[in-house]
Amino acid sequence: MLGLPLGVMGIVLAVVALRKPVEGNDAELAQGWAATLAGQVERGESAVWRQLLGDDVRRINLTYVLHPTMVRPAAAPAAGRLAAEGTGSVTLPDIVTYYRSTRPLRLVVTGAAGAGKTVLALELLLALIQGRNEGDPVPVRIPLSRWDTERQSLPDLLQQRLVEAYDWPPDLAAGLVRHHLVLPVLDGLDEMDPLVNGSPDPAAPRATAVVRALNAYQHGRDAGPLILTCRTLHYDALTLHTGVLDAARIAIAPVGTADARTYLTDRALNTARWQSLLDHLAAHPGGILATVLSTPWRLCLTATVYHHDGDPGELLTLPDADADALDRYLLTRYIPAVIRIAPNLRGYTPQDVHCWLHHLTTHLDPTGTLSATTAQGTETTDLVLHELWPLAGRTRVRATNALLATLTVLAPLPLIWTTPQRLTVGFVFVISAIAVVSGALAIATGSPRIPVSPFRTPKSGWELASELAGWLALGIPVGFMLGLVGGPTFGLVVGIPVGLAIGLAAWLAAGLTQKPGVNLGSRAAIKIDALVGLVVGIPVALAIGLAAGLMYGLAVGLAFGLSIGLGFAIAVAEASQRYVAFLLCSRRRLPFRLGLFLDWAITVGLMRYSGPAYQYRHRELQHWLRQHPQPPSMS
Repeated sequence: MLGLPLGVMGIVLAVVALRKPVEGNDAELAQGWAATLAGQVERGESAVWRQLLGDDVRRINLTYVLHPTMVRPAAAPAAGRLAAEGTGSVTLPDIVTYYRSTRPLRLVVTGAAGAGKTVLALELLLALIQGRNEGDPVPVRIPLSRWDTERQSLPDLLQQRLVEAYDWPPDLAAGLVRHHLVLPVLDGLDEMDPLVNGSPDPAAPRATAVVRALNAYQHGRDAGPLILTCRTLHYDALTLHTGVLDAARIAIAPVGTADARTYLTDRALNTARWQSLLDHLAAHPGGILATVLSTPWRLCLTATVYHHDGDPGELLTLPDADADALDRYLLTRYIPAVIRIAPNLRGYTPQDVHCWLHHLTTHLDPTGTLSATTAQGTETTDLVLHELWPLAGRTRVRATNALLATLTVLAPLPLIWTTPQRLTVGFVFVISAIAVVSGALAIATGSPRIPVSPFRTPKSGWELASELAGWLALGIPVGFMLGLVGGPTFGLVVGIPVGLAIGLAAWLAAGLTQKPGVNLGSRAAIKIDALVGLVVGIPVALAIGLAAGLMYGLAVGLAFGLSIGLGFAIAVAEASQRYVAFLLCSRRRLPFRLGLFLDWAITVGLMRYSGPAYQYRHRELQHWLRQHPQPPSMS
């Protein structure tokens, strides 16, 4: 009894001594954390930028022009290029110079499908980080399709993105947003609403709500800086009513034939194979094929398909050289080409990869009723691992989840049979009851959420120590009261260790600390969920196992402690167990190591990261895969 308070006091003093108090005011701290965020964003988005360029550094020097806006336009140069280029008196500014010349700093990037809007936005984002000064905001890219416009303001969305994508604790994320140290780069306004009869919806309620929120977004008395991307037709439909005020709208121009030839030549490993296509483009700069190959997406697709082998000149022989025919021809060959080019240690076949990626597109159907020929504007874009479970059938996955939870808690039960008969029935009843409750909770859980990581929130030593003392002060009396069921001696010998374990587990789950600094992907989020369950379950299992073992023997202690500890872990780690149940229910449609497969698909250029989500490399690829459950014939 005397050792217990001395031990608790020692823990408190050790924590206080090991952690220095936080110094400096809130604004200074926020600027320091902004530098950490800038490094995270640069690492993550540099990888996405390279993926969009076909895992290469060669890029097309896009041209864009200022689009006239009738209502409250921003002041901006008339035109620019992705990278500065030009001689003499006419030199177009690069994208970062263009943006910094805009007053106020609000830019809307529009263009056709595949025109390079996201690449341009990423180029600007990375350049702003590279030239960032202390105190400048950090540009953070956010897919707009995940904005809950009915419940979230723009600052709420920014805070959520830092928490989900970059593993920031909510309080620090809120501080960065509050001090205007996050520059929103909002990608895909056209993805907010489905098409109507194949055309953009002029009403577009979600996109309209976004525009209203952006028009209300302010920094003090000035319009808040932002960068927005949207397809041209969708933005034109929106601006029949209103557009983003105090913003410069630029339109990305089609890729000129000279730039297209330069890009294909730079990407080629053997220019002789490309010569017939290059000569055709030079001879017919206004021809059908040159017009079709005037988007970065199709040029990159062509360069990838013929990167190592094949004759690009066969594109000249297509019977119908329109955009749809070229897309069908190239996309049919795209997956086999990337598998042929990239490392494939697990032996994924083009057939399997196509079918798996097609199956995942069905999750991106928000209504569950789309046919293969439905227009692509009805699809969403983000695949988050712990949100995929409805894809295998809600009832089926929940039932599997419940069965797994029940069997896991019952797994230590055979150890009970070594105890005296008079004890067996009681312990079997208690463990069975816990198993049934765990199964029922698994069924009742709707959409599991990833818990806040208990290993990151930066707090002062005094905050940590006071929180630990508080949880122990709560846990020890609870354990003692539970122990009194067996008498005062049992309460002291057994109940207090149980209380210590309860307090320690609660403290860990509530927030041990580590600075943010890891880009949190889908697989990492699943691991954190499982880790939190273990952090809660292990101390409970040890304490209860110790208590039961002291009273009834080692076998009972092991069985009882493990069962209750597993029950606690299952109650906490909802997302990871639901994900495992989903994988078991999807064995014939998806690989069991789905996260590993999707990471591989990113390395070969079929997918890309978007914070905690996976996205298809391009919306055109996603739409084509949804339309084709099986790979089309390459003949």
